[in-house]
Amino acid sequence: MSGHSKWHSIKHKKAATDSKRGRLFTRLIKELTAAARTGGGDPDANPRLRLAVATAKANNMPAENIKRSIMRGTGELPGVSYEDVNYEGYGPGGAAIFMEVLTDNKNRTVAELRHLLSKHGGNLGETGCVGWMFDRKGYIVVEKAAAGEDKLLEVALGAGAEDMRDDDDSFEIITSPEEMEAVKLALEAAEISMTTAEISMIPQNYVSLEGKNAQTMLKLMEALEDHEDIQNVYSNFDIDESELDVEAS
Repeated sequence: MSGHSKWHSIKHKKAATDSKRGRLFTRLIKELTAAARTGGGDPDANPRLRLAVATAKANNMPAENIKRSIMRGTGELPGVSYEDVNYEGYGPGGAAIFMEVLTDNKNRTVAELRHLLSKHGGNLGETGCVGWMFDRKGYIVVEKAAAGEDKLLEVALGAGAEDMRDDDDSFEIITSPEEMEAVKLALEAAEISMTTAEISMIPQNYVSLEGKNAQTMLKLMEALEDHEDIQNVYSNFDIDESELDVEAS
């Protein structure tokens, strides 16, 4: 929708200029450790770890950091044990929020998330209250400058993608989680660069926010993104891009 922006678009555009590399590396280290703990330290036999390693490399994490994180997960090195937990809730205007968390202390984390949501006009909900509003999908973003629409369609759909969407200056490719890696490899083979390639939670429908609700929601999402235990946070809000201009001014 021209003139409008959704959280996954805002997040990835912001990430392109975000200087919080230390925060990013902390998040990646947690995911590498948790993936190795749950599925073993061999990326070839552990799809979650394989994706985590690819993401870490794409963000220029040193190979030694990646290796140590995996060894902590397999128990070859001492380290903290993290637990995967999902939390769900609502933001201003009734927008749904789905949070993927890695924590070593659930009581602390849930108290902090409840406080953040309440502070920004939202609330923590019961498990399952909004999860049904999202579909787990592979999510790939290709800037329009990187490939023409016809070629991109041919390569992506030929490799198993489900859909391709026009998002102003880029294309969004949607796949099943199982086909995401095959589509990514096909794009790489066609020498089409990607700005994002990840497993994501895609909303089925969107809630439009305006004015104070839009501004408060943006502040809430950024606060959640900055929380040390949150790996990913998703929402189904849609705002006019002028609201972003107001926030930036």
